[in-house]
Amino acid sequence: MISLLRGILVEKHPNQAILDVGGVGYDVTIPISTYSQLPDTGVEVLLRIHTHVREDILALYGFSTLDERNLFLKLVGVSGIGPGLAIKVLSGMPAIDLLNAIRRNELDRLVRIPGVGKKTAERIVLELRDKLPAPAGDDGAPAPPSLSQLDEDVLSALLNLGCARPAAETAIRKARATGTADSFEPLFRKSLELVR
Repeated sequence: MISLLRGILVEKHPNQAILDVGGVGYDVTIPISTYSQLPDTGVEVLLRIHTHVREDILALYGFSTLDERNLFLKLVGVSGIGPGLAIKVLSGMPAIDLLNAIRRNELDRLVRIPGVGKKTAERIVLELRDKLPAPAGDDGAPAPPSLSQLDEDVLSALLNLGCARPAAETAIRKARATGTADSFEPLFRKSLELVR
């Protein structure tokens, strides 16, 4: 089984990366969070890999962090969730937010992810709530607060403009800290100024 790949990034797309490892090109399916952390093409990268084998396919799924890979493995263990849907779930929100949504039984946040209906969200919570480990490096510090509906709307607008999700979320929190008015346009404009 392949569990780690280190190689030159040849191509990258929102759900795919191609790595040249010793002259062999590996096609790896990745979540959006991993895509946003990939460097430019031509640079060496390291991905943690899950090898999925069926009688008709051999597929590689790659992750930038061990937490993401572990969460992916938990998701594919839920009845009715295959690797494709698990990647969509991981792409739908950052891993720490997903962990917190599952632990807190926040079905409304889970059903916002494309491909996740109410029954699937309920299965995810039911089967994983008590099985999820603390994220690696979790020192017991409280998780960052989840985003309000207004913040989610601003985040969606920033993502539609091509901003990376982590940078957009940080920009929104910074804009909030500056005392920006609590309405869409001022918060959006301030966040857009602060996004990197």
